[in-house]
Amino acid sequence: MIRSSRRYPHLLWAILPLVVSTPALAQDIASAEVLFERGLADMDAGRYETGCKALAESQRLDPRPGTLFTLAFCESKWGRVATAVARLGDYLRLVEGLPPDQKARQRERAEAAAAERARLAPRVPELTLSLPPGAPAGTVVTRDGLVLGEASIGVALPVDPGEHVVSTRAPGGPVWEQRIAIAEREKKQIALEVKRATGAVAPAPPSPGGEAAAAPAPSPGGEEVSSGRRAAVYVAGGVGVAGVVLGGVMGALTFGQRGTIADHCGAGVGARDARACDTTGYDAAQSASTTGLLSTIGFGVGLAGLGAAAVLYWTEPKGASPKAGAAPTWVSTGVLAAGPAGTVVGVRGAW
Repeated sequence: MIRSSRRYPHLLWAILPLVVSTPALAQDIASAEVLFERGLADMDAGRYETGCKALAESQRLDPRPGTLFTLAFCESKWGRVATAVARLGDYLRLVEGLPPDQKARQRERAEAAAAERARLAPRVPELTLSLPPGAPAGTVVTRDGLVLGEASIGVALPVDPGEHVVSTRAPGGPVWEQRIAIAEREKKQIALEVKRATGAVAPAPPSPGGEAAAAPAPSPGGEEVSSGRRAAVYVAGGVGVAGVVLGGVMGALTFGQRGTIADHCGAGVGARDARACDTTGYDAAQSASTTGLLSTIGFGVGLAGLGAAAVLYWTEPKGASPKAGAAPTWVSTGVLAAGPAGTVVGVRGAW
C-alpha cells in the first residue's frame, strides 16, 4: 500500500538536503580517514613535512578533535613551534566547547596538549616588520606570500623558525624582496624597503616653518597641455577631412545618376509625371537618394570637424616664442587637386 506524504511536507523538505549531501559527505569522510592514516604513518617514520600536510588536509575535509591533536604534535616534531602552539590552542578551545561526556574522553589529550603548549611557547620567535617613513599609501607587504594588513606592521608577530620571504610593493612600483632567517626564541626587527614607481617623486621635506614646500604650479603653456591639445586638433581635423572626402565621393555618385534618371523617368519613358520611372530609373533614383543623404551627412560632419580643429588650434595657449629661423605654422583646407578623374579634398599645412 502506498501512503501519501502530503501530511508531512515540512518533514520532507528538512530531510531532502541531508539526503542529497550524503554521498559527498561520505566521500569526504572516507578521504579524510585515508589521509589521516597516511599522515600518521609518515609522522611515525619521521617524514614530518608530508605527514603534517596529509593530517592538515584530513582535518580540513573532516574536522575532528583527535585529528587536530595529532596534527599539533606533528607540527611540534617538525620544528614549526609557532604553528604547533596555535594548533594546540585551537584544540584546547575546541575541547572546552564539547559536551561533558565528550570532554571527559578528551581529558588525557587535553592535559598533554596544555603541557606541550607551555613547553613550546617560550621557544616561539617573533618578527617585527616596519615600513620606512614616507612609504606611499597602499604599499602592500607580504610574508611568505601572505598579505599583512596595516595592523600587522610594526608589531612583533610569532613565526616559525627558519627562512621567511618578505616583500613590499608600492602602487605602480616594482617588488622589493628579502629573505630572512630566524632561530627559536629570537626576536628580530626588519626595516623594509620600498621601491617607488618609475618617475615618482618623494615627498618634499618640511620647510623650517613646519609646512611642506609647495610644488611649483605647472605653466599654462606647458608641453603636456600643448601636446594634448595638438593631438585633439589632429583628431578633429582627421575626422573633418574624412567627412569632406565622404561627402565629395557620395556627391559625385549622386551626380552620376542624373543621366540615368533623365533617360528612365518622366519624359524619358513617355510619362507625363516626372516621378514615373521604369525599373532602371527607379533603382537609379533610390541610389541617388541614398548617396545624396550620405553626401549631406559627410559634408556636415566634415565641416564640423574642420571647424573644431580650427578653433582648437587658434585658441591653443602659446608658450615661449618660437626659435629663430623656425618655419611658421599654417593650415589650409579645401580642394587639393581636380581633373577628369575626380576631385581630391584635404588639409595641408606646416606645423
